[in-house]
Amino acid sequence: MRIQVSIPGNHLYFFFLFSFGYCYFLAMSLRADRFEFFKCRKRGASMSTMNFNTANSTFRQLLGHGLSYHVPPFQRDYSWAEEEWDDLWQDIVGLFDDDGDSAHYLGYLVLQSSDSKRFDIIDGQQRLTTLSVMILAGLGYLKDLVAAGLDEENNAKRQEQLQNSYIGYLDPVSLAPRPKLELNRHNNRFYQTYLVTHDKLPQRGLNGSEHLLRKAFIWFKDRLKSRCGVTASSGRELTAMLDSLVDKLIFTVITVTDELNAFKVFETLNARGVRLSANDLLKNYLFSVISSQQTHETELKLLEERWEQIVGLLGTESFPEFLRVYWNSRNRLVRKSDLFKTIRKRIVTRDAAFELLHDLDQLAPVYAALRDPHDGTWSSEEKSALDQLLMFNVRQPLAMLMACWSKFYEYERKEFSRIMRAVAVISFRYNVICNLQTHEQERLYNEIAWKVSGGTFEYPSDVMTALAEIYPGDQQFIAAFSDKELRTTNSRNKKVVRYILFEIERQRSGQQFDFESAAYSLEHILPEYSPDAWAFIDESKRERTIYRIGNMTPLETARNKELGDGAYATKRAVYKESAFELTRAVAEQYDAWDEQSVEARQKQLATSAAELWRIDFGE
Repeated sequence: MRIQVSIPGNHLYFFFLFSFGYCYFLAMSLRADRFEFFKCRKRGASMSTMNFNTANSTFRQLLGHGLSYHVPPFQRDYSWAEEEWDDLWQDIVGLFDDDGDSAHYLGYLVLQSSDSKRFDIIDGQQRLTTLSVMILAGLGYLKDLVAAGLDEENNAKRQEQLQNSYIGYLDPVSLAPRPKLELNRHNNRFYQTYLVTHDKLPQRGLNGSEHLLRKAFIWFKDRLKSRCGVTASSGRELTAMLDSLVDKLIFTVITVTDELNAFKVFETLNARGVRLSANDLLKNYLFSVISSQQTHETELKLLEERWEQIVGLLGTESFPEFLRVYWNSRNRLVRKSDLFKTIRKRIVTRDAAFELLHDLDQLAPVYAALRDPHDGTWSSEEKSALDQLLMFNVRQPLAMLMACWSKFYEYERKEFSRIMRAVAVISFRYNVICNLQTHEQERLYNEIAWKVSGGTFEYPSDVMTALAEIYPGDQQFIAAFSDKELRTTNSRNKKVVRYILFEIERQRSGQQFDFESAAYSLEHILPEYSPDAWAFIDESKRERTIYRIGNMTPLETARNKELGDGAYATKRAVYKESAFELTRAVAEQYDAWDEQSVEARQKQLATSAAELWRIDFGE
C-alpha cells in the first residue's frame, strides 16, 4: 500500500490535524489495514486485496493533468437543494473574509480507477457536481458580461481558460470535447447539453434531479453576480475569486482499484465514525449485471424505483444490516466484512441479480417489522418478544427469525410465536444474565436459518430442538444471576433492571405495573451516593454492592423522592407502605441492610427469575 500525504503549508497541517481530525482517523484506519495486509500475506493472500491510496488534494489538483471523473450510471441522482447550496456558499464566502480560514475541508472522496486517469466517483458526487455547477454558473455570468460589452475580449479569454481548466477541453488530436466530469445516466444529458455548452436552459420535460441542477446553476449565478456586480472589473474579480478558491477547497481522496477495495474503505471508515454509504456500490454492481442490450430502459426504471423503495423503507444506514440479515437467512454465515465479496462472487448472472432484488423487495418490510415491535404485523406476545430483543440490544437471531417468518408465519402462526418467545428467553438468559460469547450463538442461529430456508428443517419443532443447544440451564443461569451487577448509570441497563424487577413483581403479586411509567422509579437500597449513615459498610464493599440486582427494588416515585439517601431504618418504614410486594418484602425480611442482605435477596430473585424465564423444550 502506498500512502501519499501532501499538505500545503504548516497552517494546513494544523487545520487538518486539530480542526477536523479526519487525517488521524484515516491514518489509524490504514495502519490497521496494513497490519491486516501482512497477516493476509502470511496466509498467501494477494497484495491487490488491500490496494488503495490516499492523498490530500485541492480542487485544482483534482481537475488537473487531464484527469476525468465519472459518476457510475446507476449511482444515485443529484439531490442537493438550497439548504446544501447555501451551507457550501457560506463556507466559501467565509474564506474571503478578513479573518477567514485559509482553507475549507470538504471531507472524503472515494474514487475507483485502474489507470489513475479516469476515475469513477464512488462517494462524493454531490459535492463534486455542485462545485462544477458553481463554476459553470460563473462561466455563464462571464458570458453575460461579454454580451453586455463589459471588458469583452478579456472576459471571453477568462471564460475559455476556466472552461478548459475545470469543465473540459477539446482533444488536440481528434478535436472531440473531453469533459472532466460526467454524471449518471439520468443527469449527464442535461449537464453536457445545456450546462457545459451554456445553452439556454429548458424549463419543461426535465426529471426531478435535472430540475435541481437547473436551479443550482441559477442560484449560484445569482450569488456570484451579487458578489461581483456588473461592471467592467466584475470578470476580473470573479476570476480572481475562483482562482483562489480552487486552492482553498481541500479533499482527502481515497483511490481504489475495484469494488472490493471500495467496500473495504467504506467498512473501515464507517467503523471509525465517518459515515459513508456502501448501498450505491452494491446497487451499481447489481444493475451492471442486469444491464445489457436486452434490458429495456423501462425495466431499469422499474428496478430503480424498487431499489429506492427498499432503501427508503429501511433508511440508508439500516440497509447494509438488512442485507446481511437477509443473506444469512438463506446461506451459511457471512461476516460483515466479507458480505460484498460474497455477493459479487455468487451473483454473476442477470437471473441471479433479478432474484436477489425480488427477495430484497419482499423481505425488506419483514426486516423493518422485526425491528419495530409496534408494527401491526405482530400479536401481543410477538410484540413483547421483539420489545425484549430491542431492549437487550440482541440482533443475532434476526436472520433465523426472518427465515422462520418465511416458512411458518402464514400457516403455523402459533408455533412461530412460540419460537419468538423462546428467542426472547434465550436472549435474556444467554446474553443479558450469563453474558456468554455471541459468536457460537450466531453460528447456531445461522445454521437454523439456512436449514429452515433450504428445507432441512421442515417443522417448528426442528427449530425448538436446535435452540436447546444455546439455552443456559437453571444451574448456570441461577449462578450467573446471583452474582449479576448492572450499572444503572447506563440507561439501557437501568431499563433492563426495571423490566426484571417488575416482571418478578408480576409473578409474585399478580399485579401488572408499567415498568416504563414515570410514576415508578428504581430504588437503590444502599444509595448510589452513600452518606455517613452508610459508613458502616466498607467503601470497597459498597462499590461491589450498589449495582447488584439484589440491592435494587421498585418504588413509587413520590415515595422515592421523600427517601433521598437516608439510613435503612428510615427507608424501611417507607418500604412497608409500598404497593410493590417485592419492596414490602425487603422491610419484612431484613432488619438491617448490608452486603449479606443483598447476597441473600439476590439469590431469592435468581430462583424466581429461573422460574419466570424458562423454556420447556419437552412441550
